[in-house]
Amino acid sequence: MSQRPQALFAMTAENVPQVFPPEVLERLRESVDIDPALVVRDFADPGVRDALARTEVLVTGWGCPRLDEAVLDAAPRLRAVLHSAGSVKSFATPEIWRRGIAVSSAAAANALPVAEYTLAMILLAGKDVLAARDRMRTTRTSSGWGVVPGIGNYGRRVGVIGASRIGRRVLELLRPFDLRPALTDPYVDEREAAALGVPLLPLDDLLRTSDIVTVHAPETPETHHLIGRRELALMPDGAVLVNTARGALVDHDALVAELRAGRLTAILDVTDPEPLPADSPLYDLPGAFVTPHLAGSQGNELARLGLTVAEEAERLLTGGPLAYAVDLAALERAA
Repeated sequence: MSQRPQALFAMTAENVPQVFPPEVLERLRESVDIDPALVVRDFADPGVRDALARTEVLVTGWGCPRLDEAVLDAAPRLRAVLHSAGSVKSFATPEIWRRGIAVSSAAAANALPVAEYTLAMILLAGKDVLAARDRMRTTRTSSGWGVVPGIGNYGRRVGVIGASRIGRRVLELLRPFDLRPALTDPYVDEREAAALGVPLLPLDDLLRTSDIVTVHAPETPETHHLIGRRELALMPDGAVLVNTARGALVDHDALVAELRAGRLTAILDVTDPEPLPADSPLYDLPGAFVTPHLAGSQGNELARLGLTVAEEAERLLTGGPLAYAVDLAALERAA
């Protein structure tokens, strides 16, 4: 592409100025001809067809409608789909790849704040900060200065489930600390784990030997309730489970039973269902710390997603390869 290709936004309109603030939008428009006032939420809208017929680059985001054969037939000039969020599973169909259309995702950029949230929670959990805060709120007293046995982050064992983008970034962020991380992932071999600087363990062994377990596996039929009653029972007393992946990876009924027994603690940024019903015990159990799916890009972090798309558009314009291309073969085992 030597001239600026025609591009079209397909996402929730309210997100466009958040993901593409003025400076990021200006950079994007240096590479593609795109109108920020024209944002597609439904490809069936009559006014969309003419624009779609001219579109060479589709800039997608949260809320993008499904790109099925009928939509692709209406976009004969489409050459690339640049997604300004994480997973493309909700809207992308195999027909896109069959037609030779390039697909890119900002999943790598979105992984950064999730990994940062995870690191923060691991360190706070190791110091028992969350539970201590709840105890102080309840008792309205402080025990004052003193050595608290059983807590601390020196030599704490951290088990990472899944060498996803986020899982790998978590491992990177853990390196400066005196922690002992380990990894489990059926798609990683010993050589790759060694390159990541961690031992590779079977899931059961990782659960048995970790003080803190953090989940970063994709949601697939095989990983539904990956952490169930049997797996939770393997975790040592006082262990902490962190989930920033997908709620369905953890059996919530089994988790609630462990929390009620006071044996485990859970930090959940994702739940099943999401949001939780108002009567969920996870709101009130002292061992549960639940946040409203905010680990991913929020606020000013959204601009990083838009910048990723702008950089990919620059590569398209100059004929270079996409840095964050999505491969259909790997999509099934991706988030």
